[in-house]
Formats: sequence, C-alpha cells, structure tokens
Amino acid sequence: MKINEIIIVEGKDDTVAIKRAVDADTIETNGSAINAETLQRIVHAQQKRGVIVFTDPDYPGRRIRAIIEEHVPQAKHAFLAKEKTIAKNGKGLGIEHARDEDIREALQAVYTPVMHDRPIEITMDDLIDAGLVAHPQAKQRRTTIGNELQIGYTNGKQLQKRLYMFGISKEQFIKAVQALTQEEN
Repeated sequence: MKINEIIIVEGKDDTVAIKRAVDADTIETNGSAINAETLQRIVHAQQKRGVIVFTDPDYPGRRIRAIIEEHVPQAKHAFLAKEKTIAKNGKGLGIEHARDEDIREALQAVYTPVMHDRPIEITMDDLIDAGLVAHPQAKQRRTTIGNELQIGYTNGKQLQKRLYMFGISKEQFIKAVQALTQEEN
C-alpha cells in the first residue's frame, strides 16, 4: 500500500512501524518537543504533498495533533484505538506497537477536515442526551464513539469540534450512538 501524503509521527520507532506496514514517507516530531522548524517542515509538506497526522492515542499525541491542527488546519488525520497500540508486555503505548494490519486500516480510514460554513449539526445537548458528556460513563462512551467513528478519543469539550471538523453528519452520529447503546445492552 503506497501513501502519497507524508505521515507525521512522533518518533523513529513510529517511522519504522509505518514503513513496515506501508510505503510512505514520514516526518518525526520528536515527541511532544515539536518545534518551529518541524512545524515549518510540516507546513511545507502539506503544500507539496499533503500530510496525515498519525500520533499516539495518549495525552502527548493529542497535544501534538492539536498543535499541528492549529498550524495546518487542512491536515488529514488517522487514528488508532488505544487498545491497538499497547505493547505486548503491557509496558508501553504507541503506534510503534500496533500491528501492520491495524496501521493499514487506520490509514485507509483517514479523515480530511471539512472546511465549510455549514451550521453545527450536532449540539452539546445531543452529546449530553447520548451520554457522552455529563454522564458517569461519559469517558468510556466517548472512547467507544471515537473508535466507532474513527476520529480518536476526545474530551467532552473537543468532541463536538472534532465531529464538525471531520464532517460527521447527524445521521452518522445517531447510528454510532445506537450501536453503542446496543453494545452496552
């Protein structure tokens, strides 16, 4: 599988895992120490070939993703569920621990942010009604919804933004919530 865009990863081990799974070029952010020079390389890569942000599903990975989103809002995103990135010995988390098939699947389900002027379809009330905010199991439910929609985990405040950014329709959202509800029952 050949990927035309340049994949943004956190470190060398992630690059090794990506190259093992697919034919692609990478830019490494060197963990959460992403600096202005690296950001400029990412901006340039976006202009030339496009980029896919593929960071670990943990706080540093989400932080890096947010920094890149701020500087390159049109960057594409690939996500892997946390449970697919846990090291075999249970002592580590990251893209470098993912199976090749899982990496390929995530890269086939890349999301492109939608630049639009449409109104927000999914309201905060919808998130509350779905038990994704202000609910005892909200965090777990957001994790499941993020995996189902392949948009990654977000906190309550960011979920609505990410649903909008990736153009998730109200219909897609409702189907995912229904699947979540059936799974829980």
